[in-house]
Amino acid sequence: MLPHLWKSVLLSGVLALALGVLVLVWPTKTIVVAAIFFGAYLLVTGLSQVFHAFTLPVSAGGRVLLFISGAAAVVLAVLCFRSLSNSILLLAIWIGIGFIFRGVATAVSAISDPDTPGRGWEIFIGVISLIAGLVVLGSPFESLATLTVVVGIWLIVIGVFEIVASFGVRKASQRL
Repeated sequence: MLPHLWKSVLLSGVLALALGVLVLVWPTKTIVVAAIFFGAYLLVTGLSQVFHAFTLPVSAGGRVLLFISGAAAVVLAVLCFRSLSNSILLLAIWIGIGFIFRGVATAVSAISDPDTPGRGWEIFIGVISLIAGLVVLGSPFESLATLTVVVGIWLIVIGVFEIVASFGVRKASQRL
């Protein structure tokens, strides 16, 4: 597994870098398109969860959670489609929370496993992600231009560091 992991990390880094450049080149169009796709994503996943709440062989508690999660996603999708500004706000909050979760998970994982290849880079990526999430949540709607720049820069930074980390993973896998 490790001999091929570096390729995934490299691809992830290249894609993040490319997306970051696109976001910085076309910030307004990027946010509008992302907000529309976000509303569609919420609708599709919400309807899917509601459907699966009645069709999957899961416990009653699982059904209830699937239904509530799905219904909430559908309601949020309707809010997105009613107003582009609602969609952009929800997208900003989603991005901020996503950065925080990724940052904490990445940093904690690397800190807890001293044998993680590229450990220092992974901890750094986690901390930067956490900071980016806090910045986004601090002013999700009031500073859309800042959000776009932060997201674009964040994607470029994460892309560069994932590319660098991928070579550390590759080197570690060659020693095994």
